[in-house]
Amino acid sequence: MNNILALDPLPGRQSWEKSLGEFLGIVTAADPGKVFIEIAGQQITYGDFMSRCRRAAAMFRDLGIRHGDRVCIFLPNVPEVLYTWFGLSLIGGITVTINTAYRRDETAYILNNAEATAVVAHDSLIDVASAAADLAPCVLHRLWVGDGSVPDGWTPFTELLNGSTEIAELPPVAPTDLSMLQYTSGTTGNPKGVEVTHQMYVAAGQGFALWTQATTDDRFFTCLPYFHANAQYYSTMGTLAAGATLIVQDRFSASRFWQQVREAQATVVNFIGMMMPVLAKNDPSSDDSDNTVRLFYGSPAFSPEFLAEFEQRFGTDIIVGFGMTETCYGTIESIRGERRPNSSGLPRQHPDPAFANAVRIVDDDGLPVPNGQPGEITICNPATMTGYWRNEEQTALSLRDGWLFTGDLGWLDDDNYLYFVDRKKDVIRRRGENISSQEVEDVIKRHERVLDCAIIAVPSELGEDEVKAYVTPRAGQTVQPDEVVYWCAEHLAYFKVPRYIEIREELPRTPSLRVRKDLLRQEREDLIAGCFDREAAGIQIRR
Repeated sequence: MNNILALDPLPGRQSWEKSLGEFLGIVTAADPGKVFIEIAGQQITYGDFMSRCRRAAAMFRDLGIRHGDRVCIFLPNVPEVLYTWFGLSLIGGITVTINTAYRRDETAYILNNAEATAVVAHDSLIDVASAAADLAPCVLHRLWVGDGSVPDGWTPFTELLNGSTEIAELPPVAPTDLSMLQYTSGTTGNPKGVEVTHQMYVAAGQGFALWTQATTDDRFFTCLPYFHANAQYYSTMGTLAAGATLIVQDRFSASRFWQQVREAQATVVNFIGMMMPVLAKNDPSSDDSDNTVRLFYGSPAFSPEFLAEFEQRFGTDIIVGFGMTETCYGTIESIRGERRPNSSGLPRQHPDPAFANAVRIVDDDGLPVPNGQPGEITICNPATMTGYWRNEEQTALSLRDGWLFTGDLGWLDDDNYLYFVDRKKDVIRRRGENISSQEVEDVIKRHERVLDCAIIAVPSELGEDEVKAYVTPRAGQTVQPDEVVYWCAEHLAYFKVPRYIEIREELPRTPSLRVRKDLLRQEREDLIAGCFDREAAGIQIRR
């Protein structure tokens, strides 16, 4: 805890109540010559990073960007992401991330919803960015990042940055001011802009350094995109709080991952979703444990069998947690602490005991339920969003009486360990029984020839739902639908076993590797036609 930088409180404030400018200034002063980040082939020291962020602040000020103005970034993992984010934060501007997989209309929606004054786009995305900006009259400035010829109507970001001098005097920025609008993927309707404050980022960094027992010698590694909250909250802010070094890759590659990690001499790696199962299903190698990684952190929770096998094979530790864009504080396991099977750990703690974080489970009326009973997960702490951007209806549904209603189902045991069940919208109701899609997915993924799967509800002729599984085999492997049925029947109650199975070479995904179940549901009007049907195949599984 004592190794965490910028933890001492400023006069009249709590330790986490700092603007990003204040936080970055304290962190940089500790060792300005140390390498902060290695990204896109560049090594950038703390001192150089601070200098470039102050130049970026002056650049945006000279463009007329003021406190509260929004600037969208449509960028892969390049340094300009951070120069924009921190540069704007120094003058009270607000960064808005755009998923790099978005097309014209999706991008234009965010530009218009955020009423962005400017957009910063990469050359590889310029066609979409140009078409979207043409549909957004609010966009007055178009800044281009890339090499080669500058597109018509765009101004080179690097040219403006290099032509700017460091801002001499910073305007006042409060810890509760917005630093980012983080648009969450919309599975129903348009994406919602999560309002992320400066103190949310500061608290995230201070906490992550504590949870990972980080020191200045650590080398954090991420291959998650910067439009994803994980790379912002934990990888970037955790590195800063520890005075460590961050190595950033542009995307996850199962075939190149361990080579990248070894070359980076990484010690702490962040993961999400399918990354760990995919790595575990790579063919074993004699050098699997030849790496410097001491810790993997991410979600979701894994079975004890998976954890034991992964940790032994790769010679590393894993801790998991529950969190979301709307709050960087949920629950987490402790390193080498008590691990309860399939649990996401205890409520996250901040290095400062004055920071209070509580997790509770409530029913549909918002009333707490007894331990062991499932309900909606709600969270209360000082690092929670202020709301959804210009969406009073959704804000009122999600923020009630100081609590964040997550839309996720879970339960707590008597010692306050959290067990995630499912997204409320993904729970399947079959013949009077509630089924967690994640539970069924976890079982199918344990099959030795299965790479990944997704479970959705499809209509039943009896009313309510039937269970459909989309199954992706490992490369070079085949999986028969009846194998999946018998595997599930061995490990699950009969009513959870999928009736319909569709074998797929791949599943639609977001760039952050989450399966797009909304797209699966919309693929065609009849989601059952042509699928394997275990009842039609005459397979009896009820015992």
